[in-house]
Amino acid sequence: MARLHAAHVPVYAGTWNEVWRLFPKYSIQKLARREPWLRAAILGLIIAFAAALVAAVFIQGQDARLQIINDALSDAETLSIAAAAKATDALEKNATTFNEDQFRSTMPAHAFQHGRQILISNAKGHIVTGLPDGIAASKTLADYMGAEQLLTVFGEKAGPLRITLADGTDAVAAVRNLDAPLGQVAVIQPLSSLLADWRSAFYRTAFLLASSAFILVVLASAYFWQAARTQKADTAFERIRRRIDTALNRGHCGLWDWDVARGRIYWSDSMYEMIGQKPSHSYLSYGDVRTLLHPQDGNLQALAEDLMRRGEGSIDHACRMKDVKGEWVWLRVRVQLVRDETDASIHLIGIATDISEQVSLTEKTAAADRRLREAIEAISEAFVLWDNQNRLIVCNKKFQQLHQLPNEAVQPGTPYARVIALGRAPEIQKEMMRSEHGAQDARAYEAKLLDGRWLQVDERRTKDGGYVSVGTDITQLKLHEEQLLDSERRLIAMISDLRRSRQTLEAQAQQLAELAEQYLEQKGQAEAANRAKSEFLANMSHELRTPLNAIIGFSELMGGEVFGPLGSSKYVDYCKDIRESGAYLLTMISDVLDMARLDAGRVKLDIAPLATDDVVSTAVETIRPQAAAKHIGISIEQAPGVTVHADAQALGRILHTLLRNAVKFSPDGSDIQIVTRMRDGELTISVEDHGPGIAEEDISRLGRPFEQVSNTMENGMKGSGLGLGIAKSLAELHGGKLQIQSAPNQGTRVTLRIPQPRKQAAELPLAV
Repeated sequence: MARLHAAHVPVYAGTWNEVWRLFPKYSIQKLARREPWLRAAILGLIIAFAAALVAAVFIQGQDARLQIINDALSDAETLSIAAAAKATDALEKNATTFNEDQFRSTMPAHAFQHGRQILISNAKGHIVTGLPDGIAASKTLADYMGAEQLLTVFGEKAGPLRITLADGTDAVAAVRNLDAPLGQVAVIQPLSSLLADWRSAFYRTAFLLASSAFILVVLASAYFWQAARTQKADTAFERIRRRIDTALNRGHCGLWDWDVARGRIYWSDSMYEMIGQKPSHSYLSYGDVRTLLHPQDGNLQALAEDLMRRGEGSIDHACRMKDVKGEWVWLRVRVQLVRDETDASIHLIGIATDISEQVSLTEKTAAADRRLREAIEAISEAFVLWDNQNRLIVCNKKFQQLHQLPNEAVQPGTPYARVIALGRAPEIQKEMMRSEHGAQDARAYEAKLLDGRWLQVDERRTKDGGYVSVGTDITQLKLHEEQLLDSERRLIAMISDLRRSRQTLEAQAQQLAELAEQYLEQKGQAEAANRAKSEFLANMSHELRTPLNAIIGFSELMGGEVFGPLGSSKYVDYCKDIRESGAYLLTMISDVLDMARLDAGRVKLDIAPLATDDVVSTAVETIRPQAAAKHIGISIEQAPGVTVHADAQALGRILHTLLRNAVKFSPDGSDIQIVTRMRDGELTISVEDHGPGIAEEDISRLGRPFEQVSNTMENGMKGSGLGLGIAKSLAELHGGKLQIQSAPNQGTRVTLRIPQPRKQAAELPLAV
């Protein structure tokens, strides 16, 4: 627990192991890029080291050689002093004889090491004693030491020097002068003997140097060979790492390493990329990860604790993690409990996979399944789907109700045999197979149940070997089919009747054709008769007007007694009757002529804007004397300033006819109302009286030429029956009509309706 709680504190890679663990991830690429330079530098360093080592050995050898020579010079000088003293001691007392044996015995043994020689010459320079024995006994000291040396000349003043002996041998020497009878003592040491030990040591050092160089070359070769192998391994490792990173990125996966003991979590770069964060060089604490987890998706810490208690196992947990945009990303974390081999620490190592698409697809699939189930439940047919092992996949309530299945029998995966055993199959009275062309894995049949219902069952084999069955209630279709069969029988009978009727109609058509020919012939005759009637009326009108005008004129002259009195007052009354009858006959002839012209369509209107109040007033004034004779009042109700587009003469004729009839049929002392209105583009003029009225069945006959109501004849009111017909024809020429509203003993209202042309919108000037 304490180790898990420590995970809430941010931890950074502080130990060398951690640094080394992070080092390959973040520095190996840089090292790989710099490795050629490092190898070249190492080669240079090896060469420089070898050169420095050789130089050091050479310098050390030269220094040792020089030191040996210098030591030899010093020793030569010291021995020369000692030899000079010993030689002086070896002289006899008379100082004339040199005791060689005494001198030889007094010299130490080390004085003759490394080829060192001691020579003593007499005053003439001849060598009298040479140690070791037999050295240049017959020579002079100058000849033995060489002519170019200065030691024999200057003696101890020259000090110890390197010289070349007469035989060409390099040596170090020191010479000191002696008292007579001796000449000089010389200490000589050849360099070949002096440097023998140095040369052996130098050769050993050179051998060791060569061995070291060989070993260094071997190590360098091994290094470069290993470096080449390492480079290949690094290249392969980098290629594999890139492939793994590519695979992780493409697979939307990230690696986890949860160090439970230290409470820190390592993420791969792909893990950071899944949540839109930049890769971090530091470890994450569990607290950092917990802030990204959805609070409703469980506790990874509790799962880890349970896994630690069990000591083995793994975690497979789906959770949501917040990305940098604040959106939730679904992850599936799979980690395994692993113990580190080095320190036995507990790690949870695994992978996290982005399953957002799978979760979205699962939700969409669940929604689609839900909609599919709802659709299956919503259909009116019994539906069932079986898999290739005859196990139930899905069915709807209609199928369950049809087979009377309990709920446990309709669970997905229930075998077909168990479903049939738990249910109750419907009892079939009659079964009819239907043919299915081109469908080997399908069948369909119709079944009639005992309760009278019909079912149509269609079964189809699915691609995976299962099958789907749909049962449709076709009772109504069967009833409709029976009705269609009955209708077909009736139709056949009707066709027979129609065939007979067609024969009858063909005969009637032949008769109608003959009648049409007769009609055309009679129509032509009627038109000719109509033209003859019109011509006759025109001629008769002209022929009748001429004598009528003469009769009317002479009756007026006679009635006025222009040429003198007629003798009796009755003659005046007779003349008045003649004039009135002639005027009435002339009016009737004019009406007949006008009616003929209207029937022939030879009347043309002069449409112009008129003031309705003027037209109405003029018509009233023409009829006012007749109204006054019967004490009939005329009232006018009209809106001032109303304008109508009509023919003035025709409109006046219509109003005059309506007012004349109103005065004619109105009783004495009554009144007549005239109402003028302009509504919705239509002029209406109503004339209402209080006369005897008209029966409803007689109204439809009014307006026809020469048509009169029977009660007018019975009441002695004369008339030709043309006035109202002319008024109706003139109204229709205006596009209008006459409407008569009347009832017996209720008076009559005649309304003239004339539509007016629509006003066109005024054209507005265009703005320039």
